[in-house]
Amino acid sequence: MTEQFDIAVIGAGMAGASIAAELAALGRGKHRIALCEAEDFPGYHTTGRSAAFREECYGGPDIVPLTLAAGDYLHDGGFLTPRAGLYIARAGQEAEVAAFQERFAESDVTIRPLGREELSAMLPGIRAEWTRALHQPNCADIDVGGLHQHYLARAREGGVTLRTRHRLLDASRSGGDWRLDFGAAGEMRAAIVVDAAGAWADQVARQFGVEPLGLQPLRRTVAQLRVDPKPPADLPLTLDISGDFYFRPDNARIWLSPHDETPSEPCDAAPEELDVALAIDRFQSVVDWRIEAVERRWAGLRSFLPDRLPAYGYAPGTEGFFWFAGQGGYGIQTAPAAARLGAQLLLGQPRDAMTGELDAKLYAPDRLAADTPV
Repeated sequence: MTEQFDIAVIGAGMAGASIAAELAALGRGKHRIALCEAEDFPGYHTTGRSAAFREECYGGPDIVPLTLAAGDYLHDGGFLTPRAGLYIARAGQEAEVAAFQERFAESDVTIRPLGREELSAMLPGIRAEWTRALHQPNCADIDVGGLHQHYLARAREGGVTLRTRHRLLDASRSGGDWRLDFGAAGEMRAAIVVDAAGAWADQVARQFGVEPLGLQPLRRTVAQLRVDPKPPADLPLTLDISGDFYFRPDNARIWLSPHDETPSEPCDAAPEELDVALAIDRFQSVVDWRIEAVERRWAGLRSFLPDRLPAYGYAPGTEGFFWFAGQGGYGIQTAPAAARLGAQLLLGQPRDAMTGELDAKLYAPDRLAADTPV
């Protein structure tokens, strides 16, 4: 049997769940919407493996507006736990610190420089060669699972039909609709398709005959450490000014990443021991704590377009295909604003208080499509 919908969203991670929920809300029940997930349950890949935090500078100055626009929604929904952020630097890295500050000088992020005395008070056990930092008071942990379930619930309440184990095999267009073939799971027709497939977004585009945008999945590794002394609960998120590591506490443990970005094919990502070892070596160069055990390790894929900005909008030259992809490592912290903007663009609706100041042209797919080979 062929199911009929107005809009089919491919991918039910944070991107797909959030835009499906916003489409249902903005459409006020006028549109039949399907949310299609290839795996047994939504959020199996990147969303379910995120160590997400809200850090205002993450993604660069052109992502800052999305991050700031999403802030009230995350805060008011109870998805944030306050945690300071520190970009730390060694003696001799003064130029890098100054360049970082200059890069964000025209944005609305809150940063202040710290000297050695304040830094050592905020990060006990930090080694002597780390002499300065940039402090972000508005940094916070994000309840990723809670936010994802919130959007799935909003989508369900808005009448969205969730279909798991729906792996797209083929697609074609006729009579003003897309025909989506999910093999044994059945067939679906929809006038508009939203490509929210994360690392698989370019592959999905090819199935629809749409020119890919050059999406590159990058593997990111995280390890959970048991350390002595136990980290303070209010320990800041700590990032290297050069981008070589970050770590934060979690239930008396440390979550640590070497900030790796290893190119990968879309896959069920797994950590490499070399990356875990590299993360530990970098961590030990920062603090004098003893590592008692590596308790867990995992990896996920963060997917970027060539200019590292997302794509929100209709594909040039293709009727009924809407890009919502390329959100890299900032897709969680920007999700409320990105999904609201995406839904408004798709439905042709006016901006609201959350999205009114966003420049949608920064994220338009046609900025890339003409230069990317099939």
